[in-house]
Amino acid sequence: MTVTSAERSAMLRARELGAAVLGTTSPNPAVGAVVLAADGSVAGEGATQPPGGPHAEVQALAAAGERARGGTAVVTLEPCAHTGRTGPCADALIAAGVARVVVAVPEPTELAVGGADRLRAAGIEVELGVEQDEAELGALGPWLTGVREQRPQVIWKVAATLDGRVAAADGSSRWITGEQTRAAVHRLRATCDAVVVGSGTAVTDDPQLTVRDADGRNAGRQPLRVVVDRRGRVPETARVLDDAAPTLVSRAAGPAELLAELYERDVRRVLLEGGPTLAAAFLRAGLVDEVAVHLAPKLLGAGPSLVGDLGITAIADALQFETVEILPSGGDVQLRLRPTRHTGGRQSVREGS
Repeated sequence: MTVTSAERSAMLRARELGAAVLGTTSPNPAVGAVVLAADGSVAGEGATQPPGGPHAEVQALAAAGERARGGTAVVTLEPCAHTGRTGPCADALIAAGVARVVVAVPEPTELAVGGADRLRAAGIEVELGVEQDEAELGALGPWLTGVREQRPQVIWKVAATLDGRVAAADGSSRWITGEQTRAAVHRLRATCDAVVVGSGTAVTDDPQLTVRDADGRNAGRQPLRVVVDRRGRVPETARVLDDAAPTLVSRAAGPAELLAELYERDVRRVLLEGGPTLAAAFLRAGLVDEVAVHLAPKLLGAGPSLVGDLGITAIADALQFETVEILPSGGDVQLRLRPTRHTGGRQSVREGS
């Protein structure tokens, strides 16, 4: 596989563009695309728009105009070859006269597959699988989880002290982490389609669960707020039931049933913000794909721990995670982790195009 340095730089930028629209494209994938002119300079950029809007390639081609002719399109997902709400991206690339297409992730669905073949048939050179792992673990992760497992991707977010406490012995938990970390949580919420808590968190903490700006005001698009409340514990006065964002009160019997319910609502990325009991239920079921841990340099010595009983009695059976990223956050530390498990899955289709 021969890939130029300009194309690798463009692929990095394409992944950034896809990440920038996370939370706005579901059930479609968050794809990024960069068009390089024939001389290797950047001619246009684009990212998937909300369902019904242009795909990343079409946006990038529109920005590039005639400079796309004879150039290269660098895209995180293989251009589609079918007509949904929009036309085939492969045809748009052919019409624009590009000479080469560099792709990170081959199309995994039966509905949209065939873009690379159509491009090659038109005389366009195609490179597939360029930095595929990085793209799959990035903005395409939620959509790929949906394709392979017919459920949303789940990110468990937890804030804790150094000794793993999420609240003090008297139940107080505001604020464990600092202002910079709390702002990071709001940015994370903005990339998700839904935020999930249990009834215990909704009653005890009375969170609003909206995306807010630095001044505490609701900002931009709001994810679906989901409260798992099988016993009807949440009062009508709870802030999570206000009109600041849509809310679903779910009576689902377990995490798998809840995720199936959300998947049917086109949710592809879930932020799990529930307490220790709900987190333990998702972990026991193997339904956590990523963990965002925010650690404050504090000790409490007592109070609820960050996760409930996992049914593990031996160190050899401990859940294992790999560290993806460690970042300072004011006086706190942010850890990004992934379970060291491999999940297979079934194949679905690229919906909503």
